[in-house]
Amino acid sequence: MPYAVTHVLLTIIVIDLYRDYIAKKGSISLHTVLIGGIAGLLPDIDILADWILSFFGYGVMHGTITHTPWFALLFLIPGLVFQHRREKKKAMLYYVISFGVFFHLFLDWFLGGGYHLGVMWLYPFSFWTHKIHLLNMFGWNHVPAALDALILILWLWHEEVKHKIKDFI
Repeated sequence: MPYAVTHVLLTIIVIDLYRDYIAKKGSISLHTVLIGGIAGLLPDIDILADWILSFFGYGVMHGTITHTPWFALLFLIPGLVFQHRREKKKAMLYYVISFGVFFHLFLDWFLGGGYHLGVMWLYPFSFWTHKIHLLNMFGWNHVPAALDALILILWLWHEEVKHKIKDFI
């Protein structure tokens, strides 16, 4: 299952690549990219809720409602409303948050994680979990720790080539 750092880093990288190569210049701020990265971790908020509620004798199972497309839609719908009102910056913020949540689900589905080691894409119509779990498929359960380091190194190399980050040191 991807670690928290993987969820944040990959979401930031994908949004920033979109920002650099596809989006109109200035349509996505660096601040929005950061918020998108944090949103890439948002579905795991159920872990924090479980910790807090356990003090009161309640619990929340990890990977349920926050690991469904409905949770991402909570952020996509306000984005559409702001887009309709022509408030592009607010709309983009909600779109990026929604993307971060969807991307988290994709990573849990593709690499591993989520409720019973899968994602409930069709919830509430079906509680069936769907998964590929690429890491488990090849017996690469030890890879997630190294994956974070590899992603970071590749991203820093890209940033050096594209933006010359050594000029800021």
